[in-house]
Amino acid sequence: MSLSPEPQLKGIITKLFCRQGFYLQANPDGSIQGTPEDTSSFTHFNLIPVGLRVVTMQSAKLGHYVAMNAEGLLYSSPHFTAECRFKECVFESYYVLYASALYRQRRSGRAWYMGLDKEGRVMKGSRVKKTKAAAHFVPKLLEGEYGPPGKRWTTWD
Repeated sequence: MSLSPEPQLKGIITKLFCRQGFYLQANPDGSIQGTPEDTSSFTHFNLIPVGLRVVTMQSAKLGHYVAMNAEGLLYSSPHFTAECRFKECVFESYYVLYASALYRQRRSGRAWYMGLDKEGRVMKGSRVKKTKAAAHFVPKLLEGEYGPPGKRWTTWD
């Protein structure tokens, strides 16, 4: 029996695999990090569209949202706020980039991207370049809905 809360908004359940070799993970203590383990239920996220090419990532296990603060650091928020919104952009080779919809460089206007370093630690959004592996994610679908209500499908894990 799962104690995870029912998502408030509907999306698709996915794991976000970073090109650095880690799955994005939301921890019970509110921190975000990467893990090489593909069996952790803390790596399951409800990827929810909240605008045109804008998504939020809600932990399927904890119900918290991935957010980026004004310093460019990722954290998990129990409440959906403006810091929980990310612009989703498909990059070369089908990698997906997630940029804060709220924060960016003041002078240049360059986007702040979600990213993991070579040890799986979150990077400051202002330090993540869109051309580097740290910012490249592949959503690995776990389940979703299609067609008539209640019809389910699953794919790779």
